[in-house]
Amino acid sequence: MSTYRLQISPTFTLRDATQVLDHIRRLGADWVYLSPLLEAEPGSMHGYDVVDHSRVDEARGGPEALREFADAAHARGLKVLVDIVPNHMGVATPAVNAWWWDVLAHGRDSRHASFFDIDWEFGHGRLRLPVLGDGPDEEDALRIEDGELRYYDHRFPLAPGTGEGTPREVHARQHYELMSWRRADAELNYRRFFAVNTLAGLRVEDQQVFDDTHREIGRWLSEGLVDGLRVDHPDGLRDPGQYLERLRDLAGDAPIWVEKIIEGDERMPDWPVQGTTGYDALAVIDRVFVDPSGEGPLTALAGELDDREESQDWVELVHRRKRAVADGILRSEVLRVVRELGEGTDEEVADAVAELAAWFPVYRSYLPCGDEYLEEARLAAAATRPDLAPVLARIVDRLGERFEQTTGAIMAKGVEDNAFYRFTRLVSLTEVGADPSEFAISPEEFHRRQSDRQRRLPESMTALSTHDTKRGEDTRARIHVLAELPGRWERFLRTVRERVGFGDGSLESLLWQSVIGAWPASRERLHDYALKAAREAGASTGWTDPDEAFEKRMLAAIDAAFDDERVRAEVEALAAVIEAPGASNGLGAKLLQLMAPGIPDVYQGSERWERSLVDPDNRRPVEFDAAAGLLAHIDEGWQPAVDSSGAAKELVTAKALRLRRDRPELFTGYRPVYAEGSRAGHLVGFDRGGAIAIATRLPVGLSATGGWADTTIDLEDQRMRDELTGREFSGRVPLASLLEAYPVALLAVIR
Repeated sequence: MSTYRLQISPTFTLRDATQVLDHIRRLGADWVYLSPLLEAEPGSMHGYDVVDHSRVDEARGGPEALREFADAAHARGLKVLVDIVPNHMGVATPAVNAWWWDVLAHGRDSRHASFFDIDWEFGHGRLRLPVLGDGPDEEDALRIEDGELRYYDHRFPLAPGTGEGTPREVHARQHYELMSWRRADAELNYRRFFAVNTLAGLRVEDQQVFDDTHREIGRWLSEGLVDGLRVDHPDGLRDPGQYLERLRDLAGDAPIWVEKIIEGDERMPDWPVQGTTGYDALAVIDRVFVDPSGEGPLTALAGELDDREESQDWVELVHRRKRAVADGILRSEVLRVVRELGEGTDEEVADAVAELAAWFPVYRSYLPCGDEYLEEARLAAAATRPDLAPVLARIVDRLGERFEQTTGAIMAKGVEDNAFYRFTRLVSLTEVGADPSEFAISPEEFHRRQSDRQRRLPESMTALSTHDTKRGEDTRARIHVLAELPGRWERFLRTVRERVGFGDGSLESLLWQSVIGAWPASRERLHDYALKAAREAGASTGWTDPDEAFEKRMLAAIDAAFDDERVRAEVEALAAVIEAPGASNGLGAKLLQLMAPGIPDVYQGSERWERSLVDPDNRRPVEFDAAAGLLAHIDEGWQPAVDSSGAAKELVTAKALRLRRDRPELFTGYRPVYAEGSRAGHLVGFDRGGAIAIATRLPVGLSATGGWADTTIDLEDQRMRDELTGREFSGRVPLASLLEAYPVALLAVIR
């Protein structure tokens, strides 16, 4: 089984998706995996801001388009998997969310008041909406118009019996309080998705809320429109286990996957699901292609560049950044934990809760299971803050689901969206679900982890790129090469910094690595990425109070890659150096992902080179016609060169997916394959039970020592065909011969 992910949006609707089903089927995938389909905020490109759970979004094609898509997919033997969003709803435009509008109009008396996770007491009976600007007289901009309260383009309902008066007086009588957006960090009284004020948390633990938010999803399943579900952000729910039990009852035997981030040696909770969406697999595959000898020089360079001395200790950096988030943009959530402990607004208790969350080693626990994580966090917090030890001891046994919900948000915002932008020695390692302090792994460790996956999570997804990855798989594959060339990278960075440095060495390293990894890229794409990366890092500029002068210098440095002859020459020269080894890494990573234990997911367009940067760059339109044209040529017998077209990667993707689909009997186990000879360490391979994946690792070092030389693998007496070239092999095979055309091989037992 394998999946192919499509991002459905107003610019790529279900009807557009129907037109690419033939390509997906020919490629070899057997499931089509769709982003959320329920009605979302007007203009939403991602669909995670659902405003109406009762219908398919007309902007995405509507219900008839879903039926047509499902019929067309099923007619081609493809099954349909859809992403659902139980944690929150979009509330940016209250008028299009009937439930939220009703709560604003009727307050606690609304039949939907219990649907949202609101602390009415903290708001003195009013729902706090952080929409006002910074000025002291923002309420002067309020007006009454067409029976509504208006603030610039914002519209809000008037409660029944509001009466007459000035807009200020009318506002004071509503069930909601419009307040400054700056007060949201500490004074909000509804749960959000992370720190996004326009995504309000749902109480899906309530049976009525579950029923009303899943009725349409249940119809998709019962009518056979959808064959499986992907659950977004289950860690945000009050009780994920209970939710997934209810979802299993609704879905019957349909498979369910969850977007669960596994940290380190953490184990998947005992949930009635097939597994995760595969970030844990991504981290392992990446690291087997990274040269461990680069760790020392790249760490030293990062330390030299980092005025804040954050590059040397990942654990401490994570603690500091999580603590900053707990004290900053997520303080509202921390204070709610304190209130639910019955501690009022006790600052010492808030300090203890924040410190405990900052040391929490995983996204969340699921008490009473996972209390070892809570104890680990308590010990760490007490060691660093002995003054808090007594209060920690007093509250730790009373922490419950509210704290669990909060630790995941603090982890996501403190690590994924902050620390990842500050720990920059090799930015291809700062990816969702990964530990950047783990620089590289050996083939032996890779095999240990894959064997463990085969044993415990054989139906869990594997991913290399998603709509949430910080960099696309081939951007990362190219950046990996810098670990083999630390001296060359250092010379490049010193040269461009001397010419266009902008005063933040750590960020400069991150940006130039990303530029090289994505090159060639448009000025607009790189500008957008630089601004997002700099503001997420929050060191020299930020989202709330951007430093315009700094950002101008930073964007001028990006412009130099296009306009400054010396800088452009440096960029193009280094990009050329990493081109071939980056392609080798990219082909190797793709083959391993597609052949390894689990259910491989191919993100839209990643059958060719996927050199995107963080969202929304990774959600750009895909050239499906071009991909289909290359695939047709491949099916005519073409063996493409490894070049900029990405056709060689499409060859690898199609042959691997088709082999999984057409010969599942070859994928029943897992056995490491090792080479013999002087270059044996440059191979990583495994046998799934008659299908063997062979990939080259550390290609720069391999080339520098003259290639494969005497290195061989032993196929024993099996007759095997390389699906990529059609050549047949058996016995002891020189790798110089096997990998003559491509840096990878896909061997299958000849029937």
